[in-house]
Amino acid sequence: GVEGLSEELLKNHFTLYQGYVTNFNKLNDNLVTIEKEDKFGTPEYGELNRRLGWEFNGMRLHEYYFENLTTGGANKPDQGSAFVKAAENSFGTYDMWKLDFSSVGKMRGVGWAICYVNPHSGRLSNHWISLHENGNVAGFIPALVMDVWEHAYLLDYKPAERASYIE
Repeated sequence: GVEGLSEELLKNHFTLYQGYVTNFNKLNDNLVTIEKEDKFGTPEYGELNRRLGWEFNGMRLHEYYFENLTTGGANKPDQGSAFVKAAENSFGTYDMWKLDFSSVGKMRGVGWAICYVNPHSGRLSNHWISLHENGNVAGFIPALVMDVWEHAYLLDYKPAERASYIE
């Protein structure tokens, strides 16, 4: 049980996730076969590698998202937590970080809102990730991942109610 999301929605979402896992494993098996047959550089090899990134990121981003659902919540984390301190250092206040993150999630389109930690500066930054692979910041560490594809909320919220889902 996750507050604000029905069991039916979660079950459907887990089924979608399982598809990413299954397809990632199948693609790996197919790539092993192609490599054994020395078919590097073929269109099939290229497409399988491209698709591997799509399936892997779909799988991994959902794992981050599901983890956030079970360990996070709608309430502000403890005032002295490392996350709140990072949000304040990066955005001035936690509330400004939350407004920025929510605003990224409310952008039109399908994709993900991800709050990353810059490993060099420790600062947080919020980014829109189109699909699964377009917009990920190389080397940054996902701290909070929010699925804003319609499948993440459509059974419980209308398409125009994305803001309610985000809250």
